[in-house]
Amino acid sequence: MQRRDFLVLGGLGLGGLALPPFGRVIAAEDLPTRLDVAFKKRLADAALAAATDAGAGYCDVRIGRYLSQSLMTREDRVENVVSTESTGVGVRVIADGAWGFAATSALTEDGVAQAARQAAAIARANAKIQAEPVRLAPVQGVGEVAWHTPVRRNAMEVPVAEKIELLLGVNAAAMAAGADFVASRMFLVNEQKYFASTDGSYIDQDVHRIWAPFTVTAIDKQSGKFRTRDGLASPMGLGYEYLDGDAAGRVELPGGAVAYTTSYDMREDAVAAARQAREKLKAPSVKPGRYDLVLDPTNLFLTIHENVGHPLELDRVLGYEANYAGTSFATLDKREQGYRYGSERVNFFADRVQPGSLGAVGYDDEGVKTGRWDLVRDGVLVDYQATRDQAHILGHERSHGCSYADSWASVQFQRMPNVSLAPGREPLDPAGMIAGVENGIYILGRGSYSIDQQRYNAQFGGQLFYEIKDGEIAGMVEDVAYQIRTPEFWGACSAICDDGDFRLGGSFFDGKGQPSQVSAVSHGSSTTRFDGVNVINTARSLG
Repeated sequence: MQRRDFLVLGGLGLGGLALPPFGRVIAAEDLPTRLDVAFKKRLADAALAAATDAGAGYCDVRIGRYLSQSLMTREDRVENVVSTESTGVGVRVIADGAWGFAATSALTEDGVAQAARQAAAIARANAKIQAEPVRLAPVQGVGEVAWHTPVRRNAMEVPVAEKIELLLGVNAAAMAAGADFVASRMFLVNEQKYFASTDGSYIDQDVHRIWAPFTVTAIDKQSGKFRTRDGLASPMGLGYEYLDGDAAGRVELPGGAVAYTTSYDMREDAVAAARQAREKLKAPSVKPGRYDLVLDPTNLFLTIHENVGHPLELDRVLGYEANYAGTSFATLDKREQGYRYGSERVNFFADRVQPGSLGAVGYDDEGVKTGRWDLVRDGVLVDYQATRDQAHILGHERSHGCSYADSWASVQFQRMPNVSLAPGREPLDPAGMIAGVENGIYILGRGSYSIDQQRYNAQFGGQLFYEIKDGEIAGMVEDVAYQIRTPEFWGACSAICDDGDFRLGGSFFDGKGQPSQVSAVSHGSSTTRFDGVNVINTARSLG
């Protein structure tokens, strides 16, 4: 990877960016087809038998083919197109009560058997220093099953020329609408994963994700001042059909903004971004103080991600994980005490089943069938996110299905599912919510952010800010960031729009762990109101 491409990717992360594992670089037209299921089963059986013969009481095997593609353009130029493929086998075992893991790119029965024996040897070595044996929540084997992301058009099979034509067309439209600079990108992922275990499961899954971000820049040539506006679309667990611009996926919002759900008109969004970046050049700087905030899902998803999703990961709660912004304030004793995480309107749920979401799969990387569960109910903390070897800590009889690895060569560990704020129960749309605000700010899009090492204090920006006066949008303002203490912020939640406004945001490159791994996760919400939140002015004097 070129240094410049690293820097471009490095500006795109959400919630702790980690770059995806790049495998063998291949020509885009040579992206491989799927491995034969019967072949994968033979490899898996060879590994399971070798692990058992080596003394393992449990073994799981992941045979993975991971495809990724990134396309980068700027104005009328193509800056880079990279397609990668990585294929191999990861074997995890429990022997003498301890974990062991080994991986190989040798797709032969002898190769995977050797990896299984190595994993067993590592487990026995780990057992000598392990304080207590691993306790796995039971899983019923499901036999041979398959699951796939319900794509209508596989983005990996779309010709590169067609994708480049779309991006350059978006750039041209933005420039014609008043942009001085524009950069557009497209990221595609296809995970072809086969899981087998001594529990009796053989699970074949085909997972797809897509993201098409852009940044538009407008410059005041007299002053040298510039403003940007990023795209408002979310990464999704969909195929290339997401970029067809179907009007059914279009949502008109107060202030002239447009949001997108199941379909994204990238060109329309870029034209609006060029116009709004120009408006931002003339917008007055916000006056600091306390405001009632109306947060669109394109903004609120990141706050959910950082201050609900991550602090309710059980490994952070227990102090087992501290990379990428630390541990968690939401300790186990708080659940026992009925800790108030937010107002009675606040209900957070976790799931890995919502269609179109980044985290949707049929089974996790431990063979656990996925589902949905509550994290915060009526404002009270009730649960966390757990894997098979963590479930007993919570007193649960089964795993939440939160295990994931970003590669066949990486050991699976606890990763965030989709975490969403449930919509309000009473009929309410964004316009109606704004009509009830006397002195507030309406915020759309994600901006810069900062969080402390326990996810308790944080600060978030945005893309578009509109002042609300006496129930009406009074015009655009700039230099806005809101500061929060997590339970106080969610405690200030006074209204949530109904399910007709529910939309997904998400993180395509969410980093965690050491060595770092990347996952993708969605966060849904409807437009939500928070009363009396502290807003600061982020403008800086450059002398």
